[in-house]
Amino acid sequence: MQNPTTIHSTFVLERNFSAAPERVFAAFIDPAKKRRWFLGGESARIQNYELDFRVGGRETASILLPEGTPVAGLTCSSDTIYQNIVPNRRIVFASTMSIQGNCISASLVTVELLAAALGTDLILTHQAAFFEGADGPEMREDGWRKLIENLSAEIAG
Repeated sequence: MQNPTTIHSTFVLERNFSAAPERVFAAFIDPAKKRRWFLGGESARIQNYELDFRVGGRETASILLPEGTPVAGLTCSSDTIYQNIVPNRRIVFASTMSIQGNCISASLVTVELLAAALGTDLILTHQAAFFEGADGPEMREDGWRKLIENLSAEIAG
């Protein structure tokens, strides 16, 4: 039997924010806010970004990857479809990521927002299949950790 060419991975990230669930949720649904924390703001080399936040709606983004990344100078695109939304409580989305038009991964992500004594507990569960040329589970988890830090700064700002 040959080695599989697809790597499957699941990771869970948890974070507490000292803001109400409504404020955390707003950072996901407002296109300007989401663009800042998810794509790096106005200084990022964003080629396009669109957000239609509703069940069945799409979020598409393309960025030119910067120097210092494994695939510098290439275009990274993501295509997301929102599967389930419960305002201020849950967001579930399916997405693919491509480099130069070559699909490298398919993911299902669940974001849960739980009211807590000190604001909001966020639980992000990321399930993915990584294909040839993918960044892989470790890099994707590290990427989401950085995104959650960006989200924290957006909520605090």
